[in-house]
Amino acid sequence: MIAALAALVLVGCGAAQRQDASAPSGNFPVQITSASFPSSQRLSEHTHLILSIRNAGRRPIPDLTVTICNVTCRFPAPVGEGTSVAPFAQYFNIPGVAWHSRPVWVVDQPPGGDGYSAAEGGAGGDATADANSWQRGAPLAPGATATFDWAVTAVAPGRFVVAWEVAADQYGKARAINAAGPDQCGSTPCGTFAVTISNAPAQSYVNDNGQVVPQQ
Repeated sequence: MIAALAALVLVGCGAAQRQDASAPSGNFPVQITSASFPSSQRLSEHTHLILSIRNAGRRPIPDLTVTICNVTCRFPAPVGEGTSVAPFAQYFNIPGVAWHSRPVWVVDQPPGGDGYSAAEGGAGGDATADANSWQRGAPLAPGATATFDWAVTAVAPGRFVVAWEVAADQYGKARAINAAGPDQCGSTPCGTFAVTISNAPAQSYVNDNGQVVPQQ
């Protein structure tokens, strides 16, 4: 009897479908309506990297996802680039270290950060299992726009390139494409920000209302 039950279990396991077998597939056109990150910054300056993405197609986008990379999001990437480096970080090229990523910006508030995880320094409500990616977590309706906003503070001087890439979901068969046609990344929506961070720290003062105001 036990052997028969075991056989049934094995048959059942073997016949199981992939979890994404019924997931939406195909191309999902998107329009990047806003992409901003200041090109000139100072140490300790608080800034925002903002990406707004509109569903330019006729179907809901299953799970809009944005990946933040060092220099490029292409795969495979050269050593020290791509998702092998933590988001908002640079490659620390010293042999023997356990972790080669060193922060360029500290993320003060990640996308979807209205919850406990962000308040406690976590990755925010839009975080995924991949440290470099954030997802909306729900379908984006046709014509709707989703905004991803990272509030960050610069902690390392130098010249850096921050890359980003958009996907229609994280692991499935849906693919985001540029509604306007191929560009420097082909049909995949992506881009880069070239940023110079000055050694001079950001200056601020307290006004008569007790507010901290950055000096220009």
